Amino acid sequence: MNIIFFMAALIIYLLGTAASLAYLVSLRRLFSKLGKFTLAAGFAVHSAALVVRYLEAGYTPITNLHESLSFFAWSIVGVYLVINVKYQVEVLAAFVSPVAAVLIILASLFPKEILPLAPVLESYWLPIHVTLAFFGNAMFTLAFAAGVMYLIQERQIKSKKIGAFYHRLPALKILDDLNYRCLTFGFPLLTLGIISGSVWAESAWGAYWSWDPKETWSLITWFLYAALLHGRLTVGWRGRRAAIFAIVGFAVLVFTFLGVNLLLTGLHAYN
Repeated sequence: MNIIFFMAALIIYLLGTAASLAYLVSLRRLFSKLGKFTLAAGFAVHSAALVVRYLEAGYTPITNLHESLSFFAWSIVGVYLVINVKYQVEVLAAFVSPVAAVLIILASLFPKEILPLAPVLESYWLPIHVTLAFFGNAMFTLAFAAGVMYLIQERQIKSKKIGAFYHRLPALKILDDLNYRCLTFGFPLLTLGIISGSVWAESAWGAYWSWDPKETWSLITWFLYAALLHGRLTVGWRGRRAAIFAIVGFAVLVFTFLGVNLLLTGLHAYN
């Protein structure tokens, strides 16, 4: 049953993404409203898919690539829906929803069978650690989207040629503030995710840190975002530099989440 809800969510997300991109191209408010409504509906159906899978599996369904990619997509859409209540950036969905759509499409390509839980994962730290990390990643995804929009808008302004996107994108100050707010929420979540993972590792493997590839790249990701936050708070990094850092940080984050699992081996190979 969870697969039925999952596939329904995938279809609804694709419709929401199409509507959001249509608004970016046409600026017709109908597409904007349709995109928001469809993404909210997709999030509700996706939530049902996760709940049903939890009931069917008997454990938090974030233990393999299908479940992790699905949960990441769900986290991104959920964070977008909350953040957009405050910022009301109409075109934000056009930059965020494609990321969620790609993730859920990738999730559909991996095995969906519910397997017995590995002994090391039988811990109450599983939902705590992974939920904190994924919601932090979702915040960074929105910071990435704000960074991309910032660079596009800045280029148009500096070229003194008003392009098609100029009237579609918010002011640079709004985008920079959105980038910063997502960073200030995402970094503590990532930090708590790493700390909880270390505590879990000590109870499971007898050591807080083992320099596993996933742990190493998580630390690299943490340092990148720590540098960005430090730069914003103490040096006054703003605008273009912060936008580029958010984009680079997101690229490293994606490698940490997906690339490490597919290309490297280690204690986290089952994720």
